[in-house]
Amino acid sequence: MNHNTFQLPASYKKWTWGLIVAGLLAVLYGFIMYHPFTHPVHGEGAHGAAGHESVASTRFWAVLLQNSVYWLLTVNASMFFICVTTLAMGGWQVALRRVPEAISSVVPILGLITFVILLAIVYGGRTDIYHWLDASLYDKSSEHFDKILNGKKGFLNPTFFIVWSALSIGLWSLLGAKLRSLSLKSDETGPMDIVQAKKWIDTNFTYASYYVVFFGLTVASTVPWLWLMSIDAHWYSTMYSWYTFASTFVSGLSLMAIFIIFLKNRGQLEYVTEEHLHDVGKFMFAFSVFWTYLWFSQYMLIWYSNQPEETRYFVARLGTATQAGPYKGIFFFNLIVNFLAPLLILMRKGSKRNWTVVTFVGVLIIFGHWIDFYQMVMPGTLHENAELMPFEFGVACLFIGIIMWGVGRFFTKHSLIAKNHPFLKESMIHHT
Repeated sequence: MNHNTFQLPASYKKWTWGLIVAGLLAVLYGFIMYHPFTHPVHGEGAHGAAGHESVASTRFWAVLLQNSVYWLLTVNASMFFICVTTLAMGGWQVALRRVPEAISSVVPILGLITFVILLAIVYGGRTDIYHWLDASLYDKSSEHFDKILNGKKGFLNPTFFIVWSALSIGLWSLLGAKLRSLSLKSDETGPMDIVQAKKWIDTNFTYASYYVVFFGLTVASTVPWLWLMSIDAHWYSTMYSWYTFASTFVSGLSLMAIFIIFLKNRGQLEYVTEEHLHDVGKFMFAFSVFWTYLWFSQYMLIWYSNQPEETRYFVARLGTATQAGPYKGIFFFNLIVNFLAPLLILMRKGSKRNWTVVTFVGVLIIFGHWIDFYQMVMPGTLHENAELMPFEFGVACLFIGIIMWGVGRFFTKHSLIAKNHPFLKESMIHHT
């Protein structure tokens, strides 16, 4: 068997196209049933309740926003993993490097889809999603004038939103493509001597540095503010972007683990051992704890301070002392699925080396953080009208299918082993 190339099994292709077709049917259903181009009522979301037809329209765009942002940031986490391990001069991950490279190759596709959705929301005047789009909020002669939002209009405006979104997605895609091309080119150039290896590593180091810096300026700060936190534009949290990063990074690690195990089950990745899977499992364990630290810190500090402008975010999700909110169950379900389950299951060394256990926890984490993004988006858009129905899961199926298609395409076109990487030998003898 040639361990460096891969032919997708028929079952993989069936699942891929089955999910894509199911997702497209869900989107078509939503398009027909939810009237997505019904314009929101003037001031809707900021000043008043929506009608039934507008609620359906809001649901369509809210679900697309939730899924596009979540899955884009999740696959983008793979390139961040490559870059930080490159900057750390790590060698252990080289044997499995082509897996995160394959996942990151989907970033331009999901980035384009996300950008189109953002364009439709912003230039469609969807004030039910981003109520800061309502021009009357900035008119001092209007009864709807909003002093808080007027102070944020320097960045909460359509032009800045779209330009920065385009720049973010564009540079993630370009820098990611450059790093992948450097890796793939090494397969063609043959074994490197010391001088060639040093030059190649220095080039990788440079582009990885660019990527990590820009990642910090976007995913770790501005992009979650614009795409998600501005749904509740009166509220802000200095921990929000780190919270979002932790959520999508641990999901990205889980996605990597699932594909690694898939390939190992097919007789591929011959240099990847249980030692490598153990280290990926440790990352999943560690960042589940990190996410929980941010979850608790954000909630505890706002609860302790008890300032109305801060607590409103959690009141919309949890309710008050006398009346439970519609998202209370989901809010605490996050803690069970995204913290307690990974903590208790992955705590043992043997669990992190068990393919079945790691696959189960990986799927659980990905689903759990998808739910986490659901409760980030829906309370500020659909308010108490949100409900988890087949449409929501159908749209998720579309994005999962696209990821499977993109990753599978990469696997079949390129070697699954970075065979001329200077650190490959180190990765082959790695033990933890």
